Amino acid sequence: MRRTLAAAVREAVRGGRLAPGTRLPSSRRLAAELGLARNTVADAYGDLVAEGWLTARRGSGTLVADRADRADRIDGTGRAGARPIVSRPAAGPSRTPRHDLIPGNPDLSAFPRAAWLAAARRALTTAPDDALGYGDPRGRPELRTALADHLARARGVYVSPEHVLICAGVSHGLRILGRVLAGRGARSVAVESYRLDRQYGLLEAAGLETLPLPLDTHGTDPVPPAGTDAVLLTPAHQFPVGTALRRDRRTAVVDWAGRTGGLVLEDDRDGEFRFGHRSVGALQALAPDRVVYLGTAGQTLAPGLRLAWMALPPALAGEAVAAKGRIDSSEVVSQLTMAEFIASGAYGRHVRAVRRRYRDRRDSLVTALARHAPQVRVLGVAGGLHAVLGLPPGTERPVLESATREGLRVAGLSRYRHERALNGVTDALVVGYGVPTDAQWPQALSALMRILS
Repeated sequence: MRRTLAAAVREAVRGGRLAPGTRLPSSRRLAAELGLARNTVADAYGDLVAEGWLTARRGSGTLVADRADRADRIDGTGRAGARPIVSRPAAGPSRTPRHDLIPGNPDLSAFPRAAWLAAARRALTTAPDDALGYGDPRGRPELRTALADHLARARGVYVSPEHVLICAGVSHGLRILGRVLAGRGARSVAVESYRLDRQYGLLEAAGLETLPLPLDTHGTDPVPPAGTDAVLLTPAHQFPVGTALRRDRRTAVVDWAGRTGGLVLEDDRDGEFRFGHRSVGALQALAPDRVVYLGTAGQTLAPGLRLAWMALPPALAGEAVAAKGRIDSSEVVSQLTMAEFIASGAYGRHVRAVRRRYRDRRDSLVTALARHAPQVRVLGVAGGLHAVLGLPPGTERPVLESATREGLRVAGLSRYRHERALNGVTDALVVGYGVPTDAQWPQALSALMRILS
């Protein structure tokens, strides 16, 4: 039924019965009219969006795509192909990327401007005068209280407000922790074999050596070698390989910390974006006295807010505040607004809404790959804002060159590999599906399928 429905829509578009720009019924309404399961209609719509016959626009529903976007559906003889392929490449190299698929950023068009402005108005109306002063270097108490409550409910983090430290991004938090570790006489931090290179640099700038951990088919083996002082992990969704840290390995690294007195630094930047029914809670809950939890609004809202937080072990809180400095570096009005945004429930509603949006993009990516590039292995798609696409050996560089010609900004997995990593995944792309808007995503996906097919 899914194939039949998709074929009927293609024929209606091809024959002119559905003109470009025509708005189609919602999947719920069409399913009711045809007596089909809603998922059948939604999946057919998803196939047609991935192929370029339809576009899905936020606030506008599902529309018939312009004819130019469908030129790829007709083969060289002028007849419709039995297996539609993606649109023709643009002539010549593209100097300016048309689509950004670099992982690590959200769709900024989804920022809830109206709800944020309403929260800011309420927060400023009720804030005491002294809230606009220099304040506590830990951050505004309203935000620390709201975060302690939210993190307990959403991520299973156990922390009191006085042990929450507000910082200007996860990178700022790592700089603070680097100073704390160096001040304690630490010499080395174990890190995942694949990681944002700037995070290696932040720790190394504090005088710490970074040691890559082994990587196998189950993800990172997190127990560091003897003599290591701390370990930096992304347990809920290891960046960028995408696997979640297994239960036995979570227990093992916590046991290591308790046995040796080491610290676990938990980066949970996209932990709220889990698409299956099985959630992965924070590692911090297993050992609040040995794990430093780092979270951020940069993935769920916007990186420009410069709002992140750490849940600190009580014994570490004073040192971290001292390392941060006496002046709070995070803007006060944003902190007050974020506190109100969380307390009012608007933050939770926003996270649920964008989680559905990113899950739909993930699903359309997987569907398009199965149709157009079945030889590509899809990894790490249980959560987060990106997927890893395993490529045949030796093809990562030429695929990246093709992406540049197509106007796609995309990263190869080798970009994130630690220079001293001993093993790991071979050729792969790391495709971020967070940045494009809803209107841009079908075109970006079509360009990606041109390359991979």
